[in-house]
Amino acid sequence: MTVSTENKKTMARRISRVIRGMRATDGAGVELTRVIGQPALTMLDPFLLLDAFRSDKPEEYLAGFPPHPHRGFETVTYLLNGRMRHRDNAGHEGVIEAGGIQWMTAGRGIVHSEMPEQENGLLEGFQLWVNLPAAHKMDAPAYQEYPASHIPSETREGGVSLRVIAGTTSRNTRGPVVQPLTDPLYLDVKLPAGAEFVESTPSEHNAFVYVIHGPVVATDLQGDSVQLKRDDLGILARGDAVTLRSGGTETRFLVVAGKPLNEPVARGGPFVMNTRAEIEQAHRDYNQGRF
Repeated sequence: MTVSTENKKTMARRISRVIRGMRATDGAGVELTRVIGQPALTMLDPFLLLDAFRSDKPEEYLAGFPPHPHRGFETVTYLLNGRMRHRDNAGHEGVIEAGGIQWMTAGRGIVHSEMPEQENGLLEGFQLWVNLPAAHKMDAPAYQEYPASHIPSETREGGVSLRVIAGTTSRNTRGPVVQPLTDPLYLDVKLPAGAEFVESTPSEHNAFVYVIHGPVVATDLQGDSVQLKRDDLGILARGDAVTLRSGGTETRFLVVAGKPLNEPVARGGPFVMNTRAEIEQAHRDYNQGRF
């Protein structure tokens, strides 16, 4: 099957698997939905974890994520609603507000906290973990942090709208986050009822669609129509472009793609390295105050 993006014939990405998010807790007991990093999908290189949090019950999120370490990868926090304060052991501090993004490179090691900056109301967003290649796992920690006003939006025919956090769309809208190591694409897309979204993607990237609300209609490997519902993740098979449609209601979803690293992965809680020996060294370094 081919589709046209900007009058260029491309090979369509079809849905190869559908993963249902599972209930989990993390931090100091925050209720969340784990989509990547669970038994059904341990990772989708270079993506190590995807958590969605969505609650208007303070008891489910107020405990937050007290100080904890990371090494060897990046954490990406994107908020739809609410406010989160973050602090780290290097003196960096700020508040992520609705519509804002924080792309943190943990690199060789950082200790940080993420705590709700609210006592009631809706807190909703996502945290994505993106791996780093072996040659860059010990880079200095760094941040790319942008409020909602710095994230460009794009409006297309038929009422289709999207926010571009990372990467460049086929309409040349460029997101503020730049990471050449994995060359990510991160889009937040809204479709009115009955609309269609077509977007080109690098053919060598792994990619997925995650449904925030409303059904998303796509095509599977057999050419049949498949409907993804809220908290479903559809893995997109290799191709050059993705085509997604809404059903009878407004739909919102994330489209995320990244260049696979094709390297061994060793995990140890908050650390992601290439070997068990490196994980053990990370624990020693943290316990001896070398972060």
